Amino acid sequence: MVGCASSPVQNGAPLKGSNGLSLAPTLQEIAPTRRALFDLPPPNRPVAVAVYGFTDQTGQFRQSSVGQSFSSAVTQGSTSVLVRALEDAGKSRWFTIVEREQVGRLMQERRVIHNMREMYLGEKGYDPQVLPSLLFAGVLLEGGIIGYDSNTVTGGIGAGYLGISARTQYRQDVVTVYLRAVSVRTGEVLTTITSSQTISSYALGGGAFRYVGFKKLLEAEAGMTLNEPRLMVLQQAVEHAVYGLVMEGVELKLWEFQDTSAGWPYVWHYQKERDSSYLPANLAHAKGLSHEK
Repeated sequence: MVGCASSPVQNGAPLKGSNGLSLAPTLQEIAPTRRALFDLPPPNRPVAVAVYGFTDQTGQFRQSSVGQSFSSAVTQGSTSVLVRALEDAGKSRWFTIVEREQVGRLMQERRVIHNMREMYLGEKGYDPQVLPSLLFAGVLLEGGIIGYDSNTVTGGIGAGYLGISARTQYRQDVVTVYLRAVSVRTGEVLTTITSSQTISSYALGGGAFRYVGFKKLLEAEAGMTLNEPRLMVLQQAVEHAVYGLVMEGVELKLWEFQDTSAGWPYVWHYQKERDSSYLPANLAHAKGLSHEK
């Protein structure tokens, strides 16, 4: 019977994986931070940026209840996450990204092309039509994941009556990323951004333990755990940092929107969010009341 089993099919496509248990691949859901990058108005001109590395600077390992784990707490592919966020800014209209993380491979491939053309075509120099000069960046983006704090908030609640109980637990972790823009011409740090995002985990469970008859004991348990994917949370933190980098650069006159009137509402909302996070809660409330007056 197992050999004759097949996966469900709808419109000619299987609904599940080859083992009949896992779901079919799906496109990643667009987070609000990524949608905010999409909606950015275009700049006056694209900014050429280079990213040599955006790495995990925490050095932390994943927590384990059974012993020490040598798996990293966060992904080691954060550079790819940053490059993707830069591409999403204004739908690839804000930044021109040059390859620098694997620039050695790029140069090696260019040397292979030159050597083959020299060997088979007799070329003695570089043909600019075949191998033009590489694009250089005016801004260098550096930084990384600087913090991963576990169990910043923990708690739970439970209750039981007549052998029937229910319980819930929750936990929050915080990942923090740091991003800075450096001028290649002068080496000056133009602006810096720090962004944090929480990772939430929830556990629900219940059980029953009671006698239903003489020497007849009923015992049952059920539970479910929900964990936010660490990669998606890191993506949101990086996307928010890139969004803040754009806004800070506009405020500092490093770059500007093509249409100032269209970009001003974005800058105003960002300034409001930033200033409210800098001030204590009671002071921010008092400041808001004074502005209303």
